Amino acid sequence: MINRRDLMLGALAGAGAFGFGRVNPDFLVNSAFAAEGRTLRFLGAEALTGNWDPTTHTNLGQLIVEGFVFGYLTRAPMRPEKPDELVFELAESLTPVDAFTLEVKLRQGIKFHDGTPFTSADVKATYEYGSQPDRPAQWYPGPVTVDIVDDHTCRINTKAHGYPAALYYYLSSFLPIMAAKDVANKAQLSARMNGTGPFKYVDQKGDTTILAANADFFLGAPKIPGLEYHFVGDTTTRTLSLLNGEADIIERLEQEQVETIAKDDKFAIHKAVSVENKYLFFRCSKKPFDDPRIRLAACHSIDRKQVLEVLGVSGTWSKAHISPVKFGYTEVADYPEYDPDKAQALLAEAGFPKGEGLPELTYYTSVGFYPKTKEYAELITGMLEEQGFKVNLQTLEVAAWGNLLYDKPGGGEGNMIDCGWCTGSPEPDLVIRTHFHSSSKRITGIVDKDIDAVLDKERNAASIEERKTILQEETLPTLARKAPALALFTSVFIHAYSKKLDGLYIYPNGMQDMSKATLA
Repeated sequence: MINRRDLMLGALAGAGAFGFGRVNPDFLVNSAFAAEGRTLRFLGAEALTGNWDPTTHTNLGQLIVEGFVFGYLTRAPMRPEKPDELVFELAESLTPVDAFTLEVKLRQGIKFHDGTPFTSADVKATYEYGSQPDRPAQWYPGPVTVDIVDDHTCRINTKAHGYPAALYYYLSSFLPIMAAKDVANKAQLSARMNGTGPFKYVDQKGDTTILAANADFFLGAPKIPGLEYHFVGDTTTRTLSLLNGEADIIERLEQEQVETIAKDDKFAIHKAVSVENKYLFFRCSKKPFDDPRIRLAACHSIDRKQVLEVLGVSGTWSKAHISPVKFGYTEVADYPEYDPDKAQALLAEAGFPKGEGLPELTYYTSVGFYPKTKEYAELITGMLEEQGFKVNLQTLEVAAWGNLLYDKPGGGEGNMIDCGWCTGSPEPDLVIRTHFHSSSKRITGIVDKDIDAVLDKERNAASIEERKTILQEETLPTLARKAPALALFTSVFIHAYSKKLDGLYIYPNGMQDMSKATLA
């Protein structure tokens, strides 16, 4: 059995070894104590949707708030030195039964915030609902069936759907567990969050979401009596709010703000290599980026080292379409790098020597959320134009950019759009299958049988180790060669907070554990 103390190797019937990382059992352990202190004020960089069904969005700000309220079967600390580590939360163990069955043992005595007992029925409702392909946040490899053994034992079953249950090991840290009765009542599910986590949803007033400590949290009542998530879209405003005492913690800082805050010894700076790569996505479903040679020509036109110089502390080097804290990451030998000669050769081969005959390309970026997007987008625009691309750069505020982000029939808006993708799990398919398999078409709209084949092959691998080999030797190199997007860099998430705040943990996707935190 894979238990809370140690993740043993479990044999999949008829398959290879099922290898996992090691559990740190103290990660979320928290003794009971009374609520004290004052409400914490967190200034986030993304507006929330107001629809509290976790399957309706891909909004990182909302994922952060959900992390305070909902419980998860496991949590993934995603440290670079141990990216595949999981910590059990609502689950006590995950045991592979055979290639298509993963048994989940659940903690007992846990209740949702409305007093409903947590049981296997809630896991069944959550996973069967969240894995449906019609969900806007459909991150999973396909539908799943959950068989209830008893109130605190269930089995994730993928046999009828044709892929291994092993994929749900790392996915166990991603989808928040919803109450079965809420899943059955979609109006209620959308109206308010009802979780098992350390904080309860109270209200949303404009751009402020209000949470209160859950005195009955099964790992001990938080000391902080409440949290407020405030959407503040401007980095400078977030910084000034922290410095003048109007905020306790802020996110998504740039080099200048870090330097300013670091001069004041009342504040701490937290930096972490994140689970997020920042991509330049190509609209592959329409010309000219339906041709991989044009996409690669664009990639070879971009000097990513200069982009990192613009970013400063906010980015780090990456040579794959997944972050270094994702399972299976490796530096891809043939990842496209700056090479003007290759760019010109590819343009000529595609019938556009020196870019002659190419249409004007619209490039969308956002301002106010990701660091330095306008600055490095202008740099990338100049680099592309040096090689003969004609580029119309459009910088948009976050809401307008978000409205243009996704693919649609006939192709998404414009020709290029930059975006990060940040998921609270080491599972790589949350990024690469979501974006690059033809069943999704999320942003690029790409349909490519070679990419589909290598994504399906790694998904259907008989063991974790075999899957890792396929990812590193076939899937990631194919993505580099086909270039549906260019992963520009891996984001470094930077938070600044008052030193009066102590005992928090910040995950590499920006979510936070405040269950043990204190605020003087």
